[in-house]
Amino acid sequence: MNVSLGGFSFYGLLIDGTMDVFGYLETAKYRYGLDTVDLWNGFYEDRAEFVWKPADEPLVRKIKHALDERKLSVANVAVDRAHIWDPDPEMRAALRRNALAQLNAAARLGARTVRIDACYRGTDDMSEEAFAYTVETYREYAAIADAMGMKVGPENHMGVSLDAAWMKKLADAVGHPAYGILLHAGRWKEGTGGDADAVPYAYHVHADAKLLGAPDAAERIRAIVDAGYAGDWAVEYNPPSRPYSEIGWALASLRRLVEAAAEPTSMN
Repeated sequence: MNVSLGGFSFYGLLIDGTMDVFGYLETAKYRYGLDTVDLWNGFYEDRAEFVWKPADEPLVRKIKHALDERKLSVANVAVDRAHIWDPDPEMRAALRRNALAQLNAAARLGARTVRIDACYRGTDDMSEEAFAYTVETYREYAAIADAMGMKVGPENHMGVSLDAAWMKKLADAVGHPAYGILLHAGRWKEGTGGDADAVPYAYHVHADAKLLGAPDAAERIRAIVDAGYAGDWAVEYNPPSRPYSEIGWALASLRRLVEAAAEPTSMN
């Protein structure tokens, strides 16, 4: 099981202008000794408009070269502003165009999985029409991803995707082998279910500081492993201060917990 680092973890340094995507890759490889990364499209795209402008081909080639030079694989590309459902048909069309461009870019970067959200903030429920559109669109994206050797699907990130029962319903409805869930462990709306509902569909797992510092962190990580998850894990944690040391702590904690969870339990 590889341990990776979500690019959004360095959002603060990106915003204050002290890190770009190449600095992130250098940090992941040479400060933290990682062999796997989780890219975030916000690190290398024009964020001036609501639907971010995809990176052009020369930039994608430069990022791929930087990955290859450092012998880094890409466990996941977390894509923002390409979500499936929006009530405005014109916005839906723009989001779809962006999602298709993101899938192509992710494939060129060698990604194993791609997170494309189901919805944006404020979408706390979906009509039958919205749900049907979401299912149909994910099936389309899953077929495209499958042909490129990737998996695709939402994270329990915002809106109705924080409802574990709804995410299970969506996964069952899509029913494609290249569709799955990026499980952000423990990030659920209270009373809707939890990690156990999502693990059977999980293609990737994120862990944050709240989980890693919890008294029951070992039990919760082991429960995911015992449920059959054997894929990559990543820290996604944007610390408010001391980012390098805080992320170093998070990576060490996650690695220790995952390694312990993979060990056979004592029969005594």
